[in-house]
Amino acid sequence: MKRVAVLTSGGDAPGMNAAIRAVVRSGVLRGFDMVGVRNGYAGLLAGEFVPLGPRDVGGIIHEGGTMLGTSRCPEFETSIGRDQACEQLRQRDIYALVVIGGNGSQAGAAALNGRGMAVIGIASTIDNDLYGTDISIGATTALDTAIEAIDRLRVTAASHHRAFLVEVMGRHSGYLAAIAAIAGGAEAVVVPEVETTPEAIAQQLQASRDRGKSHAIVVVAEGAAHGVDELSSYFHEHQERLRLDLRVTRLGHVQRGGAPGVYDRMLATRFGCAAIERLAAGEIGVLVGLRNGSISTVPLAAAAGHAVPLDLQLLDIASALAT
Repeated sequence: MKRVAVLTSGGDAPGMNAAIRAVVRSGVLRGFDMVGVRNGYAGLLAGEFVPLGPRDVGGIIHEGGTMLGTSRCPEFETSIGRDQACEQLRQRDIYALVVIGGNGSQAGAAALNGRGMAVIGIASTIDNDLYGTDISIGATTALDTAIEAIDRLRVTAASHHRAFLVEVMGRHSGYLAAIAAIAGGAEAVVVPEVETTPEAIAQQLQASRDRGKSHAIVVVAEGAAHGVDELSSYFHEHQERLRLDLRVTRLGHVQRGGAPGVYDRMLATRFGCAAIERLAAGEIGVLVGLRNGSISTVPLAAAAGHAVPLDLQLLDIASALAT
């Protein structure tokens, strides 16, 4: 019986547990001996393997986070660390490894595959910037969480005639910020991909006020060149001229938590089942994703380190609808 391992790596995302469940149960049905790796690549280096059967993954489809745990592992990024990971897999007679994670995780998966290990990746990141998929596990639930917060903040903003700077996640990607700004009806959005200035944002808010709006929401990605701290400081410094009663809210890691929505549960389930199907068919070294509504794969080597740029048309839409 061939043994297949599964791990989750990098930032946790709502739906990871659903993917683990699908991988394990589909694997057992295909006749594989399934094992889990605790704590991502760090656990792989440390040999933290646990057997997984259908009952071990029962009752987790609705849970956020990852039952296997995850971590950042600088040691794995070295050649020595990756050789050690391969040795751990060989010592336990692991036929293949399924890696659930985002850009960094899939770069690691590609590195292991390049060392002769059979690896399949599953696209999972709330930033939704992974090459090879139109949408990744966790993105829609994270957006729902952000929108709920923005909707609530708008109530307070309207009541007190205030402007709110709302920071969402996105160190290198403005996807969450752009979509949240459009769906949340924000007056402005700030993303890492497009340079702007505090004064430009101030002028947008003033123009909004001149159009009769008594309050405003500005969605700011955490990785933007001019983040919420700088914007807040600038607006405070020019308070007399701008006349903005401003507040800052950082959503932070709350976007990663909570139960995955229906879409993420189904997406993760489809990805997990597809990964095992591809593995059983002898297809390895690929990332499982969704393109044009259908499950598809791309080579891990192509996906590794190849972040998808933000569709700048989203910013045009956000600007047009903020009038």
